[in-house]
Amino acid sequence: MKKINALLIMVAVLGIGTAVAKPVHAALTTNSSESTTATSDSSSSDSTEAVQTKALTSPYVVYGAGLASEDKDQIKETLGVSSNYKSLTATGSDYAKYINSAGTTDASMISSVALAPADPGTGVKVNIEKFNGQDNITEVTSQQYAMVATMAGVNDVIITVTANKSVSGESALTGVYEALAADGISLDNQNTQAANGVLDATQSAIDQNSSDDKYPGKLMGAVGNVSSELAEDHQKNGDYATNEEIKQMLEDELDKQGIKSDTSVTVINNIVVALANVQKAPVSNTKSYVKNASKVADEISNSVGDKMADLSDFANSEDAKKAEGFLANIWNSIVSFFQNLFN
Repeated sequence: MKKINALLIMVAVLGIGTAVAKPVHAALTTNSSESTTATSDSSSSDSTEAVQTKALTSPYVVYGAGLASEDKDQIKETLGVSSNYKSLTATGSDYAKYINSAGTTDASMISSVALAPADPGTGVKVNIEKFNGQDNITEVTSQQYAMVATMAGVNDVIITVTANKSVSGESALTGVYEALAADGISLDNQNTQAANGVLDATQSAIDQNSSDDKYPGKLMGAVGNVSSELAEDHQKNGDYATNEEIKQMLEDELDKQGIKSDTSVTVINNIVVALANVQKAPVSNTKSYVKNASKVADEISNSVGDKMADLSDFANSEDAKKAEGFLANIWNSIVSFFQNLFN
């Protein structure tokens, strides 16, 4: 009778195992430039995509080429990396490909990133983790990473960032794009470079308001809402908004967020130019971007601090269940359970 009951339990557990996914973590890689303190959603060409249209099939960890080998194990632990993660390295040439054609050296690629699939509709959420108790990403915020990644075409992923030494963090998205490419999702370079322009344009405002922990979320929320509206208007009317029109839209959004007076005219003008570039990038021709950007913007408007995601945000999707090693891990756990039961 004990064996019969155990077998019945095993059947039930197997049924649950096909419906519930084990949470997974993920990681990003920063690099050299870090200072050390169409209406279709299909691909824009044969090899690149305007937006990410499918979930990741595996979690990834991307190490910076400049990471000291003696710190790698600690980076893995900090990012929550397990054996089913696919490991990559972000190099200076990767930075040139995705961020700035001027490139950088491998030694300058310092930060590391983990990237994990999230449930459909999650959008992009970012956690910045301390390394040995030190917050080594000194400038770029989780809210900036989340909105800029969305503008590049990233969707439904959870990103975790850390570094083994103090870096500004502006290059961390290199590892995200590298992981997506390895998974068969190569984003259009015009998107990634335009998105990085937004990161650059917003950084001085974040720095100038560093004493206000609500400011990054409010600023990036305003920027995201404007970008979503610009994309929607272009898809409906076929015209691009002028810089004057973009500036008025941005000022209205900043006013709604209560931070217009805290944002300098110079910063506003720089953000306007960056938004104009995103407006003309392939990502703004996709219907899903309008929704994705608006959703992430709304979420980050009220986001404070380095942690945007918790365990409930990690993927339970069908694509996530196909992640390499995932089903094997479930089966091994079940076998171990019943071996202990019968012994």
